Amino acid sequence: MADVKGLSLRRRTDTFENIELSDANGQQQPVDPSAGVAYAWRDLNVYAGGRGLIKKSPEVHILKNVSGLCEGGQLLAIMGASGAGKTTLLNVLTFRTSKLRITGDIYINGRPVDMRTIAGVSAYVQQEDLFTGVFTVREQLNFNAQLRIGKEVSQKERLQRVEEVIKELGLGKCANTKIGIPGRIKGISGGEKKRLAFACEMITNPLLLLCDEPTSGLDSFMAQSVVNAMKRLTGLGKTVIATIHQPSSEVFAMFDRLLILAEGRVAFLGAVREAHKFFTRLERPCPSNYSPGDHFIYSLAIRAGEEEQCRQFVHHVCDSYRDNEALDVQRQIERAMQPPSQGDALAHVKLPKSPYRASWGNQFLAMFRRTGLELVRDPLVSIIRLVQGLFFAIIFGLIYLDTGGEDPEFNVMAQNVSGMLFTFTTNLSFSNLFPVVTVFSGLMPLFLREHWNGLYRTDIFFLTRSLLELPVFLVGPVGLTAIIYYMVGLRPGVQYFFTAMGILTLVANVAVSYGYMISCLAKNYQTALVLSTPLTLPIMLFGGFFVQSDSIPPYLDWLSYLSWFQYGFEALTINQWDGYMVCPVNPNVCIDAGPVIFQRLGFSADNFWTDIGALFGLLVGFRILAFLFLLLKSRR
Repeated sequence: MADVKGLSLRRRTDTFENIELSDANGQQQPVDPSAGVAYAWRDLNVYAGGRGLIKKSPEVHILKNVSGLCEGGQLLAIMGASGAGKTTLLNVLTFRTSKLRITGDIYINGRPVDMRTIAGVSAYVQQEDLFTGVFTVREQLNFNAQLRIGKEVSQKERLQRVEEVIKELGLGKCANTKIGIPGRIKGISGGEKKRLAFACEMITNPLLLLCDEPTSGLDSFMAQSVVNAMKRLTGLGKTVIATIHQPSSEVFAMFDRLLILAEGRVAFLGAVREAHKFFTRLERPCPSNYSPGDHFIYSLAIRAGEEEQCRQFVHHVCDSYRDNEALDVQRQIERAMQPPSQGDALAHVKLPKSPYRASWGNQFLAMFRRTGLELVRDPLVSIIRLVQGLFFAIIFGLIYLDTGGEDPEFNVMAQNVSGMLFTFTTNLSFSNLFPVVTVFSGLMPLFLREHWNGLYRTDIFFLTRSLLELPVFLVGPVGLTAIIYYMVGLRPGVQYFFTAMGILTLVANVAVSYGYMISCLAKNYQTALVLSTPLTLPIMLFGGFFVQSDSIPPYLDWLSYLSWFQYGFEALTINQWDGYMVCPVNPNVCIDAGPVIFQRLGFSADNFWTDIGALFGLLVGFRILAFLFLLLKSRR
């Protein structure tokens, strides 16, 4: 354990040095940062494949009996050639795997660990940098600080911590610059994004920090600064595990321990100085003018044209480690997996029951503000939706100009009005459905990362996004109705005008709910776009205009109950024609147009409130399904 008293890296009076975690009774207990945590894993095996609807694919053995240990005050570097299993190992240790079969044991401070525990005590810096592009660097760090630092820390101290991290990682020049959205908003550079990703995790001063190639894309000076920050954490007793790709000699010298993977197996685990001795015994000493990291990776790489010889050497190295050095490491791992005694400092580190540090209300306010800023600072999508709605309203108004007026050819007028009402229903549905099918699916990688990091709950993400986008989906139908209704000559009367406006608003928002459901169901936004048409077209065909409900085959009749096109079209038709008298031939001889048209379309005037209730039911039902699909994806 590092001697913290002799270090002047940070003030010992800093509020963040006394992190608090919940014990089993939910009580907050102070944690001595010098205690750190002991993270141990034993005989991890990871398999991919072996699944398929038609033909079962063979399993691929990715990690093979991988064991390891990193204790408080240590920086463990995981190295290896591409494909050695470094990122897979980190994903397993942070419970961020999917579609993989995993066996083995993972313990923290002598206790089995699960995803809630690991999210509460750790931070994970991943390779891919995902952020909210409209945020500035400082706003992004403030957002993380608000949600990941406990409520026992004041807002002033949070802001102070943000400024400290900005200074430590050299982000001062870009602190007030937007992160950026490729092709739309110019932002910070790739290297600055990498440092920002590291800063977002560093801000909580975590007990356990895991980093997946945090120095990739950085120049040598900035890479050294990042590793220096990691080293400072170990000086405070924290546990740091990182995969490193091609470290410089200066960076390599900062490592305490080294875990080298090759072909999914452990080639070496131990102190850095022992690694030199180990490879020297295997007649592969590191030349004095060569970077040790490059030498170890090159020695265990599978080079083109020498595959067989390289694999034989890799197996020889892994077998040699297993039969000699691994025995002592295994004893250390076994000791680390034993529950700590009462006198041990590790016994006082209480593991949290929940991964969330902020309350539900704080999460809601933070996400509401962020989502609002996204819509305000990047209004392009919302503006396009509104302009598109205005454009179609004018076009349809001109096409159907005075179509609903008196016409001696009653049948022609009735057919035109029916086509017009169904066109309004389909246009509002598709113009609102297709833009939203990418909302949740496009944000899925960022959501899953932040959710699994313990920033906010699934319901917070879904609720804030739905609430803040609602005004756009209310303004669009209202504006379209206001422009079109009297242009096309629909039924006069204020009550009929507002009834039509309400029906079209309901139709638009049911379509939005259906789009949300597809978005949450799809794996990514490309899949969502592909699925949207085949999942929507059958529902539109049963909308009552192309085929009457009484002529639908019994085995497909259930689809008509999901067709908001039918409920909306029928409600609009009833609002237009029920009790509406027309005089197509003789002004003195008028008929009630409703029964004639209802019989032709297979509708009934008694279904009006049933249609309205069905639209409300589908609006709520599709939203609930969307949330359940999102909740299912967020489970680990």
